[in-house]
Amino acid sequence: MKDLYQNLVKNNRKWVESKLESDPQYFERLAQGQTPPVLWIGCADSRVPANEIIGAEPGEVFVHRNIANMVVHSDMNMLSVLDYAVNVLKVKHVIVCGHYGCGGVNAAMDNKSIGLIDNWIRHIKAIYRLHKKELDGIEDKQERFDRFVELNVKEQVYDLAKTSIVQGAWQNNQDLEVHGWVYGVGSGIIKDLQVNISSNKQLDEVYQLDF
Repeated sequence: MKDLYQNLVKNNRKWVESKLESDPQYFERLAQGQTPPVLWIGCADSRVPANEIIGAEPGEVFVHRNIANMVVHSDMNMLSVLDYAVNVLKVKHVIVCGHYGCGGVNAAMDNKSIGLIDNWIRHIKAIYRLHKKELDGIEDKQERFDRFVELNVKEQVYDLAKTSIVQGAWQNNQDLEVHGWVYGVGSGIIKDLQVNISSNKQLDEVYQLDF
């Protein structure tokens, strides 16, 4: 375990050396600030590194990650990230990216108690309840699991659009679009779910805030 820890520090030094070798001013430029055009809301799963899977460099993607890429309206951590990204960094795209084989989504399909995380999983179970008829109609368990992952992402995209932060940006004519993706851990390929929201007019009327 100690060797693993020490290797982390050594690997950092090697990474710095490789970056400076190809670009001596690399870190000087990074230190000047960030203007990322994208906010990524993804799963905390270690197999889904936001920058790497889309070929982005440091400084190009602002990232928030949690279990099962959830957008919970009372989560001050997520809301703070969203507010900073939208109102300070002025990102143009917010991407919710889930992934097939997500442990959080899988846990929401079961009734086993895991511990404290049960309270977080409840939010995902609510998505299953919302789409119960469709999901229960899928006989193959793997297909049902994959579809649940997709539906969860779609609902998080709509939940983002329901926030006063995103709708406020639209009210101010800010160029902002919300998207939903699913990443295939076994293939490396991103699936665009074709759920793209750029106006609160795409929401049910009850969610359209009047500013």
